[in-house]
Amino acid sequence: MKLLEERILAEGTAIDENILKVDGFINHQVEPELMRAIGKDFATHFKDKGITKVVTIESSGIAPALMTAEAMGVPLLILKKSPSKVLNANMFQTVVTSFTKGSSYELTLAGHLISENDHVLIIDDFLANGEAATGAIRLIRKAHATVAGVGILIEKSFQPGRAKLEEQGFYVYSQVRIARLGKGVIELLQGEEDAGN
Repeated sequence: MKLLEERILAEGTAIDENILKVDGFINHQVEPELMRAIGKDFATHFKDKGITKVVTIESSGIAPALMTAEAMGVPLLILKKSPSKVLNANMFQTVVTSFTKGSSYELTLAGHLISENDHVLIIDDFLANGEAATGAIRLIRKAHATVAGVGILIEKSFQPGRAKLEEQGFYVYSQVRIARLGKGVIELLQGEEDAGN
């Protein structure tokens, strides 16, 4: 997605070979117009997949996922990162390890909000090792719903996340693919947004 590529190159900051900061326009300060464009792109890309719900993990994925859900005319379901004292009866849980933070958290889904009739699109801001998306998929499968695909804003293509998801048979669409990061260096994988699909 050209617009997102331009913003990353202009305003993103590569801290090292693994960390790309995009807090000025994606995950700390959020720009509604950019999120709307991102949502429309995902909605257009997945329009023929029969999606009934968009799913994301709190919190950085919420803005783009909400705009995607709005553009598709379906509900947004947010997976929580810590168990709620209120959600205890019909609740699915799984443990996910965050690559960026180097810590684990419990991902939670309220069972009454999803069913076997749901065909779900997962939206997330980053794809690195694929742990977050794999955790979301585990929860959706526990609810007997199906996964239509995984939509990613920024994929670190030099890490194994895409391969891990595709090996399990999941369709991955990334709006921007990063070929390499280094201190102050951001290299894009040109013309490869939808490679392998």
